[in-house]
Amino acid sequence: MAIADDLKKTLTDPTPLYFAAGTADLAVQQAKKVPGFIEQLRADAPARIEAVKNTDPKVVQERAKGAQEAVTAKVAEVFGSIDPKKLGETAQDLALRGVGVAAEYAVRAKETYDKVAEHGEQAVRAWRGELTDEIVDIAEVVEPAAPAKPEPAAESVAADASADADASASAEEKPSARKTTARKSTAKKTVAATGDKS
Repeated sequence: MAIADDLKKTLTDPTPLYFAAGTADLAVQQAKKVPGFIEQLRADAPARIEAVKNTDPKVVQERAKGAQEAVTAKVAEVFGSIDPKKLGETAQDLALRGVGVAAEYAVRAKETYDKVAEHGEQAVRAWRGELTDEIVDIAEVVEPAAPAKPEPAAESVAADASADADASASAEEKPSARKTTARKSTAKKTVAATGDKS
């Protein structure tokens, strides 16, 4: 039974759908930024191309050789300082750190998932609101409001006055009418019940 409940909960949980909607909405927002980014690249491209053209290949080769020598020296230093006894302790320490980092990333992933799902829920509500507004606009165009029927002024004033008087009179009589009706129905049930037994 627990499996069925878990399955039902999973299938009725809208969070993954909200996450998908949030992801789509964020993607659309980022896509809107692309044209500006492309324009910026177009503006910066001539200066960058000119800088590459003016760069001396010998300077680039010297910098690459210097970087390669520095990396080689650092690797040799690291491998030279490795102690086999400390290697096991270091491996355990690294494994524990890895577990801690993985747990931290899992928590961050869950927080991000929840934020995107919340954003998706808000986006869906906004989309529904926009759709509702569009439907109302369409309905107004298709079905314009019916004009109200005009009533004669003298008759409406007299009708309103008599309706107010009837309402106040009936409001005073209704509480007592309810009490007697309840008594009558109870009395009828009692008489019917005794009459059936005789």
